[in-house]
Amino acid sequence: MTTNRDYYEILGISRTASPDEIKQAFRKLARQLHPDVNKEPDAEEKFKEINEAYSILSDTDKRARYDRFGRAGLGDMGGSQDFSVHFEDIFEELFGFGGGGGRGGSRRNAPHRGRDLQMAVSLTFEEAIFGVEKDIEYERDDTCANCRGNGAEPGSSVKTCNTCGGRGEVRQVRQTFIVQMVETIPCPNCQGRGQTIDKICHTCSGRGLERKKINKKVTVPAGVDNGMQIRLPGEGQPGTNGGPNGNLFLAVDVRKHEYFKRKGEDIILDIDINIAQAVLGADIPVPTVDAKDEILNIPPGTQPGRVFNMRGRGVPRIRQSGRGDQRVIVNVDIPKKLSAEQRDLFEKLALTLGTAPKPQSKGFLDWLNETLGG
Repeated sequence: MTTNRDYYEILGISRTASPDEIKQAFRKLARQLHPDVNKEPDAEEKFKEINEAYSILSDTDKRARYDRFGRAGLGDMGGSQDFSVHFEDIFEELFGFGGGGGRGGSRRNAPHRGRDLQMAVSLTFEEAIFGVEKDIEYERDDTCANCRGNGAEPGSSVKTCNTCGGRGEVRQVRQTFIVQMVETIPCPNCQGRGQTIDKICHTCSGRGLERKKINKKVTVPAGVDNGMQIRLPGEGQPGTNGGPNGNLFLAVDVRKHEYFKRKGEDIILDIDINIAQAVLGADIPVPTVDAKDEILNIPPGTQPGRVFNMRGRGVPRIRQSGRGDQRVIVNVDIPKKLSAEQRDLFEKLALTLGTAPKPQSKGFLDWLNETLGG
């Protein structure tokens, strides 16, 4: 199933919703709409719809693409069409045991991967072209230095919870008007930790984690473009119960250049020449992103809008060898004011050129679009 509705609207959340808010909204709707509970004719279709929305918004990379480009930016990464993707989690919440049967509270203490983080990294035009090493600073949770992650004040005893047997969860039976349901909930005695602590760590309040500023030097590869993401494996939130850390995604934000523009792997430069250079031809210096000028030959009779190609002076290709090209668009600068001598020369020239206009089958913009590919 592919829905045309906005994914945030489907889950009833704002575009700034946190991952936890997204998860809570999905699970609330899933409990209402799961076909095993809701017998309305359209329940299955609605469940597929919220599952598709959750599969996009719960994935950091997919969500970033969707926020920037909408559904068109997802390509073949769109939402899952199988409403059983999240079935095991929902089945456990509804009936108190996992899809594999009889697993009960084991899921809470199973290893879980940490949450992904995202931050923006601002680059100059040249840094994006040639790559750069950037110093970044961000915040994430890390093992508490005071309690070394066990949540207990140093010297305090840590024991396995007698209520849940260390699972962190207990089951409770709830009678609904339809069926008797078994729910798995966090253990009220240990608050889901699976352990009881005589004295909670004063630094982390028993979480075992504390917020820390992380300073890191990051290598930005040559050729990145605005809107791309750089993945730093294992630099996100720490996992739980021995699970791996999440990832840190750097969203690339490239600042505009004074006169260079980018089109894919090519660099576009507009440059003005005077009317004499266009008519007679000239060798002119042209700036490049390589921080040095190169001489470009302007042949006699060059028309306004002509595009010259400087091969290999564009953007380095990511994960490939070589570079794109620099396209130089020539504009003829028509003087608005003339000296008496210049006016006299132009008037004499005008007598030799004639004055009859010449209709054209193609305009300048048509030709330019064909040359630059639209």
